[in-house]
Amino acid sequence: MNPHMCNICERFANAHPGGAELEVSLLFADIRGSTSLAEGMNAYEFGQLINRFYQVTTNIIYEHGGMVEKLVGDEITAFFVPAFTDNNNHARAAVMAGKAILAATGHDREGKPWAPVGVGIHTGEAYVGAVGEQGKNIDIAVLGDNVNIAARLTGQAKTGEIVISDDTCRLAEMDKSDLEFQELALKGKEATVDAWIYTSGAA
Repeated sequence: MNPHMCNICERFANAHPGGAELEVSLLFADIRGSTSLAEGMNAYEFGQLINRFYQVTTNIIYEHGGMVEKLVGDEITAFFVPAFTDNNNHARAAVMAGKAILAATGHDREGKPWAPVGVGIHTGEAYVGAVGEQGKNIDIAVLGDNVNIAARLTGQAKTGEIVISDDTCRLAEMDKSDLEFQELALKGKEATVDAWIYTSGAA
């Protein structure tokens, strides 16, 4: 989750499984084309790349008051809640973390980034709580349709891009003058989703 603030939360969740619906900002970041990258490396080199990606992104999320939900494959998922972010603006904190992730992976410099990353961010209600069997396999998870939207937005992001839902942009009070608007049809969703595309400077 976040070692700076959540040890007590995790111990409590292990002892008392349950949760609540909260407004959260969800951030997904993954390495684009990881299969092709893995083909050009030996297993150790690829493992080192993924580990570096995990370390860099988790530290950025912690610095911005976010919590890491999971690390899986070539992707990290995180969420931001009002109580732990500057001025209680979790949407803005998520966007700032996304921009910092692109910068830290080399998208703001000339040449190829050391990890080609795409990011998706969405804000909405989600269930946050402990799932699993008490005393055996308890995990803190973030669940609901808005989590699916965040994941689908990430799938739309190209290398060096953050796809930000209009809900997040509005709550973060973002200046949209340098953003590209897109109305996206997301897999499994009947309604389209309004989104704004942020592209890192040298992407």
